[in-house]
Order: sequence, then C-alpha cells, then structure tokens
Amino acid sequence: MTQKLQNVKWAEFLIGDLFEIENTLSFNKELLTEGATYDYVTRTSQNQGILQETGFVNSENINSAGNWSLGLLQMDFFYRNKPWYAGQFVRKITPKIKLDNKKVILFFTVLLNKHKSKLLSVLVRDVDDTFRNSKITLPTKDGAIDFAFMEDFISEIEKQPLTALENYLTVTGLKNYNLTKEEEETLNSLDKVEWKEYRFADIFNNIQQGRRLKKDDQIEGSIPFVMAGVTNTGVVNYISNPVATFPKNSITIDIFGNAFYRNYDFGAGDDTGVYWNTERKLSREMMLFLTKTSEKALQGKFSYGKKLRSSQSLNFRMKLPTKNGTPDYDFMNTYIKAIHKVVIKEVVLYAEKKIQATQEVVNNSSNP
Repeated sequence: MTQKLQNVKWAEFLIGDLFEIENTLSFNKELLTEGATYDYVTRTSQNQGILQETGFVNSENINSAGNWSLGLLQMDFFYRNKPWYAGQFVRKITPKIKLDNKKVILFFTVLLNKHKSKLLSVLVRDVDDTFRNSKITLPTKDGAIDFAFMEDFISEIEKQPLTALENYLTVTGLKNYNLTKEEEETLNSLDKVEWKEYRFADIFNNIQQGRRLKKDDQIEGSIPFVMAGVTNTGVVNYISNPVATFPKNSITIDIFGNAFYRNYDFGAGDDTGVYWNTERKLSREMMLFLTKTSEKALQGKFSYGKKLRSSQSLNFRMKLPTKNGTPDYDFMNTYIKAIHKVVIKEVVLYAEKKIQATQEVVNNSSNP
C-alpha cells in the first residue's frame, strides 16, 4: 500500500468542474406518507442524514439516486443510493463525471467530507461558491483521473482490518453471541412492556452544563474534551487544561440534542450538557438504554436557531419501561445485553464471510 501511494501521481482539480451543488425543494415531515420507497433527508448528521423513509409524496420534489446530500447544519456529505426527498437546508451534490463504482464513490465521499471544516467556517449564503471554488486532490494516470487506483486503494483498506477484527473478537470473547433464555425472553417481550414517561431530573440527579474553552486556549494533554457535534462522538481534542472533569458512566447531550454515552472521564464545552446519577448504580447497559431514550425524546426539537441548554431539560420527559411504577432498569440492562449480542453476531458472521472470501481471492490469484 505504501509503495502504491509513493508511485501514484496526484493533481488538483476544481470541485466545480467535477460536481454541481444545487438547492433542493423541501417540505415538512408532516407531508410524509406510509412506505419505504424514498428517504426523507434532513440537515442532521445522524443516520446518514435520513430522518425516516417515506412513500410517494409528489414528483417535483424527488431527487434521484446517485448523488450526495449536504446538510447545512454540520456540513456532512452522504451518498444517496435511493431516490430521496429533502427537508430544509439541504443541498444536492451531483457529479458531472460518470461515477458508477461503489469503491470510487466511497473514495470521493471521504475527500468531499475533508472540506467540512472549510464549509463550516463560512456563512450559509457563501457555501455554494466556496464549494465550487475549492480544490480536490486526485490520483492521475496519463493526465486523467485514475479511477482504477481509487478502486484498488479502497479494496486494500477494506482487507486490512478484517484479520485484526477476527483476532479482537476472539481475544475479547465477543464471538460468544448466543442469547441466554432471559435475553431471548426480553427481546420477545418488547411489545408487552409497560412504558411510562419520566422527567430527566427524576432519572439523573446530576445535570450540568460544560464550560467554555476556546480552541486557542486548549493545551494539549490526555483529557478528552467534548463539544457539540457527532463527528468522533463530539470529542474535538485531548487537553490538559484545569477544567471541570466529568465522571465516566455519563451521558452528554449537546445543543442540538445529540446524545452519547461516555465510559471515560472527560471535559465538556459550554455547548454540551452532562447527565449522570450518583444515587443509583446504573450499569453501562442501563446508561446506553437511557442515552437512546433521551435522544429520542429530544429528536427534531433543537437546532442552531433553538439551542438546548441542560437547565431546560430538567422537566423534559422520556419514555422508559416501567415496573411497579418505577423504571424497570433490569429490563433495560438485559435488553441492551441482548441487542449487543445480536449486533456482534452480525459482525462476527460478516467478518468470517469477508475473511473467507479474501482468502479465496488470494489463493486463486496465487495459483497458475
């Protein structure tokens, strides 16, 4: 891989020569219909920008597959594999060159997202011109874009982690994905569970806002520093400043309602709230369950124009499984353990399948 990178020739291209950026016609989610033919894409970075699937709404708002969406909230590029409708503040990025190879598309997706910080630094009205006038560095051969190199490069990257993944799953014991009887019963009983709304303040006896620390004032160190955003789960730097350190086994919720579980001590900026409980011992699985229910309770309610502060959330309500009038933490704990095993099973089977396929390709290519 290193040798290939050293030998390839690179050249700069104007993005506006390769891609067009366009406004999309938008409508509110109230118009969505039952079905899954189309994606409804919004400016969020969660779930690849997809708020939900929908049936047919109208023909004039349909965006075809084979392009990228750009949400103007956090400037993330997501490739669209199926026709889609757009919410507000979403751009469509259409290639002017033929791109029909999945690996080449992935290569371009990575390069486009490298322009995220530049686009975030300008006003929304200047995003289109900034995008068109930016440059992108691409591999070339005989003066033309080397699409074959892109495909080979992505293929090499895909192969490298597989063996490491196989070793990791074996060493950590995660290959044991068989559900216990209790876990099976928990998964099968989800539709029978009683749910009740609880105030955030009833679940977390500690709810605090982080403190502002400007980028220029951050001193390099080992403390993860969390700010608003979903990239790298909000960890923007590692610092040594004498800031308030929040405990592991906490949940952070930023000004947009993005929630993440933290299993480590960390610092947080003033655009992030921190939630934890010192009166009840909550397991990692319980906190993961609460992370998702908290985020669901806040979904779609906050944006740049309406930012969330942790002090506002005290009386917000989340739905939780309940038993005898109190949150059923045992159910949460078992449910997340079961889901964890289900996911790991898919990862293990995928890894085994890919490793086998890779070995077959290697073996076949080495035989005359």
